[in-house]
Amino acid sequence: MFFFSGSWVGAFLAVGAFLGALPAGYLAEKIGRKYTTMSLALPYLISWALIIFANGAGMLYAGRLVIGIATGASCVVAPMFVSEVAETSIRGALGAFFQLHLTVGILFVYVVGSYTHWVTLSILCAIFPVLLIVAMFIVPESPVFLVKKGRRIDAGVALKWFWGPNADTQSALQTIQSDLDAASGEAKVSDLFTNATNRSALFISLLLMFFQQFSGINAVIFYTAPIFQSAGSTMDPAVCSIVVGVVQVVMTLASSVLIDKAGRRILLLQSCVIMGSCLIVLGVYFKLQNDKVDVSNLGWLPLASVVLFIVSFSLGFGPIPWMMMGELCAPDIKGLASALAVMFNWTLVFLVTKTFGTMQEVLGSDWTFWFFGAWMIVCTVYVFIKVPETKGKTNAQIQAILAGKK
Repeated sequence: MFFFSGSWVGAFLAVGAFLGALPAGYLAEKIGRKYTTMSLALPYLISWALIIFANGAGMLYAGRLVIGIATGASCVVAPMFVSEVAETSIRGALGAFFQLHLTVGILFVYVVGSYTHWVTLSILCAIFPVLLIVAMFIVPESPVFLVKKGRRIDAGVALKWFWGPNADTQSALQTIQSDLDAASGEAKVSDLFTNATNRSALFISLLLMFFQQFSGINAVIFYTAPIFQSAGSTMDPAVCSIVVGVVQVVMTLASSVLIDKAGRRILLLQSCVIMGSCLIVLGVYFKLQNDKVDVSNLGWLPLASVVLFIVSFSLGFGPIPWMMMGELCAPDIKGLASALAVMFNWTLVFLVTKTFGTMQEVLGSDWTFWFFGAWMIVCTVYVFIKVPETKGKTNAQIQAILAGKK
């Protein structure tokens, strides 16, 4: 038996993800999206081996660090790959599948982890990197990457594989070539800040990541079991986690259906408003509870707030920041900008993970929820004023909007 800090288990994942993001963006531009994705199976397998054969906390921490590296890299490459292979009409739906599969994976761990030993769970998880390698052998390289490397014939074959044998590949290839010609070639870090269009794309991506983490999603999930209990529920905490996981999967799936119909902005705006309202209600509930007010007849209120919050997050700020990160950036800066956005996101995960307990002690549960609620008010204003609608638009049209040439 060995002992380790739960907060550091989460923190090491975030540190690893930060370290894995930038190399992934570089590799994706050098060897392609396909082979970068395949290469990530190795750190995933190493991490699960470290966890499975751990004989002390150090090996568990190392396993979490290595799996963090692979996770951060996946967060860069997967949205990039999807945004480049999806037809414009379904780009949003396929982009939301990144978050959907994250929630499916989390639900898998909740369910299996509730009924098996963690070593058995780790062995089962180690199967998926092997399946990744097998699946990626079948999938072609990104057409955008192939055109970038001068392999137009291969790009046409890849497009027919992704879009079907009757796809108008010549038109699609011309659009890809035009987007690449409009870009500045090999991107440098300075291009992200000196070019106004690139700067807008990067800042919007970064701020969407900021608001995703400062929505208070981790605070709400942390309080799920106590809130269920305060509502009079006798459910086991593991079952509470499974219920939350099911809600996330179902509503993220709903988001993938709605995103190309309703648009990105409306789903982000509903997310800001509803999550902010739920956080304020939760803060009031815990304030009353701390003041020894009898809230026994209000147990349904925080329960409804948590469920509504998770529904709203899963429809908007869960999947959309990842998807728009791939949509907003021009082809030449996509790898670099995506890497920076992912590094920023995981830096925020680390900060929230390590400071959440301190916030509770210093501010109290009520002010902790109000703190995140205040950020959702700021978020609503920002999304309404600054975030463009990208539904149904080509990369060239998105770049024109960011450049102020609507």
